[in-house]
Amino acid sequence: MAGTTSEKATGEDRTAALKRERDRYVALAFCWADLLFELDHNLTVVFAAGPTRLFTGLAECEVKGRPFADLVAPADTKLVDDLIDLAGTHGRVDHRLVRLCGRNGRLMTMTMAGYMLERSRGHFYLALRNATAEEKAAAAAYDRDAETGLYDEQGFAELAAQRIRAATERGEDATVSLMELPDLAAVMQRLGPRAQGRLRGALGAALRASSTGGDTAVQVGEGRYGLVHGADADVAVVKEELVAVTRQFDPQGEGAGMESATITMGDISGVSEEDLARGLLHTLNEFRTSTDETFNLHSLSTRMDELVGRAVDKVSTFRGIIANAAFDVALQPIVDVKRGTIHHFEALCRFHENAAESPYQTITFAESTGMIHEFDLAMVRKVLDWLWHMPANRQKYRAAVNVSGHSVGVEAYVTALHQLLDDNPWAQGRLLFEITESARMSDLEQANTFIKGLRGRGYEVCLDDFGAGAASFQYLSSLDVDVVKLDGSAVHNALRADKGRAFLSALTELCRRLGVETIAEMIDDGRGLRFVRDCGVDYVQGFLFGRPSRRVEDFSPLPHANLFEGRR
Repeated sequence: MAGTTSEKATGEDRTAALKRERDRYVALAFCWADLLFELDHNLTVVFAAGPTRLFTGLAECEVKGRPFADLVAPADTKLVDDLIDLAGTHGRVDHRLVRLCGRNGRLMTMTMAGYMLERSRGHFYLALRNATAEEKAAAAAYDRDAETGLYDEQGFAELAAQRIRAATERGEDATVSLMELPDLAAVMQRLGPRAQGRLRGALGAALRASSTGGDTAVQVGEGRYGLVHGADADVAVVKEELVAVTRQFDPQGEGAGMESATITMGDISGVSEEDLARGLLHTLNEFRTSTDETFNLHSLSTRMDELVGRAVDKVSTFRGIIANAAFDVALQPIVDVKRGTIHHFEALCRFHENAAESPYQTITFAESTGMIHEFDLAMVRKVLDWLWHMPANRQKYRAAVNVSGHSVGVEAYVTALHQLLDDNPWAQGRLLFEITESARMSDLEQANTFIKGLRGRGYEVCLDDFGAGAASFQYLSSLDVDVVKLDGSAVHNALRADKGRAFLSALTELCRRLGVETIAEMIDDGRGLRFVRDCGVDYVQGFLFGRPSRRVEDFSPLPHANLFEGRR
């Protein structure tokens, strides 16, 4: 009996020690957390502590026995499942942002850490803290894709730069990986629309769970992804999980293979966070749009740090171009088809550096790095300066300056532009605005507000590239513009097609009824001029009247003025 009593005492001591250890763990957890949950191997809540009613709308006793997924926002359930899986694989998962369903459906943004202790019978321990105002603001600052839950490329690049900077300041390595599922399109074709959305969501959740902070992952095209993660993360595990997800959804069970490129970021001590973000954004755009076989994941595994570095250098150079206004204005006339007189000039940029490089390449780079709005503003200043030095009594000097569709939605640009125009009221009637890359305008209501803001200040607005895409008619019905510029390729197609004259005539008649004037671009010969004039176009632009020039004198007299009968 003595031995039995001794063994019983020893067991009680062990139990007491385990309880003290548990209490110590709970106490330490609550130094950081607001809520603590213990989940069994079925992910059902078996223990809950903290103000659960505040964050979930349920008391502690009501939480126990529920699947933890019932407490999580539906869009984040897959993310939480993946985070718990990571805790099971690695023993723990560090702070990641997730959302709980609060009272009346209100979403509560929390930071969650997860643990699976040894000999815990497969149980998980989750500690959740109410996210700080800064964390919530960061999460709300960028747009997420509804299906994948991933940020857009701009948001990802900025967050990635923050995470990389923070890691290097802690003396840790930060790693960027680009991944591609080349066979994903084939898998998607075997699925219905709803299953396609669920697959994209599952892939997005898996990527978020593996990324630093649970938010530094991005989709850069169908089947192409990027993420930032710690150098100790096992990329092979992430790849296996993504492939397994596609196999799970694929009716044929084949799934999609995966390729990846991973690079540890080098010394970035001399690079600003903003420039690093723009360099990453440019590299992502290259990855998304490139069809060049030399720009593939195999080459990226050795070149990505070089590509990011070169992009950062180009960002710095372009920033200097903007600051120093190191570019000139080249002019091309917009000509009245009936009178043969110059209505206004389009102001085009010509850069001092890399003069041999097409301005289009530089502008495209500015758009891909999110810097185009800075250049657009600098271009307005340059054109205002040109107009200011023209004779004040010669109103024939009018110029249209380009505004990228990217810039229309940038609040800082809009505010600065309005201030610049308010400071130069003399420019009314002499300065026009031409919106280019209109396909970049995702929010037409916002774009129309921008257009109305300019027209309300006395400035005419032209919409470029009209007729180049199916969305053109939607733009025409949604945007209160004064002029549309018919895309040159659309004009040439109409010139060649049997029904082209009828189509273009109907288009110009529609614009006339709407009170919108028309410009046909890329008019390079007399035949094109006669064709668009017969179709009812109001103005023309093209090499027929001279190539862009820095010298306005090159258009006086106007080349080929003899083509306008009855010119006054």
